[in-house]
Amino acid sequence: MSQQWETVIGLEIHAQLATKSKIFSAASTAYGAEPNTQACAVDLGLPGVLPVLNKEAVRMAVIFGMAIEAHIAPYSVFARKNYFYPDLPKGYQISQMELPIVGVGHLEIEVDGIAKRIGITRAHLEEDAGKSLHEDFHGLTGIDLNRAGTPLLEIVSEPDMRSAKEAVAYMRKLHELVRYLGICDGNMQEGSFRCDANVSVRPKGQKEFGTRAEIKNINSFKFIEKAINYEIERQIDLIESGGTVVQETRLYDSVKDETRSMRSKEEANDYRYFPDPDLLPVFIDDAFKAQIKAELPELPDAKKQRFKDQYALDEESTTVLTSSRQLADYFEAVVKESACEAKICANWVTGDLSAALNKSGLEITGSPVNHQRLAGLLVRIADNTISGKIAKQVFEEMWQGTATADEIIEAKGLKQITDTGAIEAIIDKIIADNQDQVEQYRSGKDKVFGFFVGQVMKEMQGKANPGEVNKMLKDKLK
Repeated sequence: MSQQWETVIGLEIHAQLATKSKIFSAASTAYGAEPNTQACAVDLGLPGVLPVLNKEAVRMAVIFGMAIEAHIAPYSVFARKNYFYPDLPKGYQISQMELPIVGVGHLEIEVDGIAKRIGITRAHLEEDAGKSLHEDFHGLTGIDLNRAGTPLLEIVSEPDMRSAKEAVAYMRKLHELVRYLGICDGNMQEGSFRCDANVSVRPKGQKEFGTRAEIKNINSFKFIEKAINYEIERQIDLIESGGTVVQETRLYDSVKDETRSMRSKEEANDYRYFPDPDLLPVFIDDAFKAQIKAELPELPDAKKQRFKDQYALDEESTTVLTSSRQLADYFEAVVKESACEAKICANWVTGDLSAALNKSGLEITGSPVNHQRLAGLLVRIADNTISGKIAKQVFEEMWQGTATADEIIEAKGLKQITDTGAIEAIIDKIIADNQDQVEQYRSGKDKVFGFFVGQVMKEMQGKANPGEVNKMLKDKLK
């Protein structure tokens, strides 16, 4: 990118709230049902029906507002956003305009070791529209209204980001936060967490913003970075070649790695917003806010700092362990259950366990090895029943079945040999059979020591206590 240009980015993120029913009806929000089986008369906007606000959606919005230290509006109003589209059966979307439920807040991000505060303008409640389906209809479009009326929290940032990397960091942080709070499952493949990016460029030093383009409905961290970077280059090339950027809505094509024009960008007055006459204003009192504040979980940044302080863990370990609330809880449960050193527990959770989860495509909540079974394995490493190497073999067996570490160790005869007499006999034999290597070691070639350790462990099928082997070998090879 040319150095004389500065990028300005703001994100609008739609987080689907994890309520069991829709925002204004009792219809289910469960994903994956047959098309048009979860849209009731209210969702379809049939004559004579009235929307009823889902209190749980309000509670979740307030939880989010408190987590970003935002102003919670004591009085907020729902409005009708009028436009015609085939998947919008009422001809309007119920949203919020002048008086959103969550006001100004912020989120802290870090990019390349540099911390930055990103302002959040507002977060408002609204209902989702249905979905247009363009495949398998022989040139026609199908409409699935299951999603119509699903509760969304639209989180609007300030235009504070200056690179695609910052935008991705912000989106990741927000994704982590809504999952920590339990208000959104964050499933991007199912559309539970999606993003619109407003991108513009301006000459460095200029205060006025350039004309922005909005890139709609991006549902992966990889694509948001690619889409923004493409759009930055497109706008710069356009301006430098004498053209002008027009305000419009664009789509990102991940196959061609490009954005393309979708429609001219509407302004708020194009939607003819007005207060919804069927819905009363929402009043949030201090008692309701106090109740929610008391229920707030420990937030990611606070948990990360506590893990550093309490468990003396490094930056990398704490970042991985606190990446999800469930993983952090699992780690702490292993520490408590095993009474082992936190660093050892962290190494196993972020190492072997996480690798197995990734390989199997599982979340920690679906781990075949629960915290009690992993803790049982770590206890046997700590008390020298098995070596670290044997422990990996035991873990594999645990992953494939339901047996405990103790049951596997017993059944397979994996207990570590700590009998010094047995170890000494093997060491004496290895030394006697390898006099050339003995001479090399005694002449100063320290690396040969590893050869002796390997030979002893091989002879004892990996069951010898490594500490005892090392200590006795050093004594014998003096």
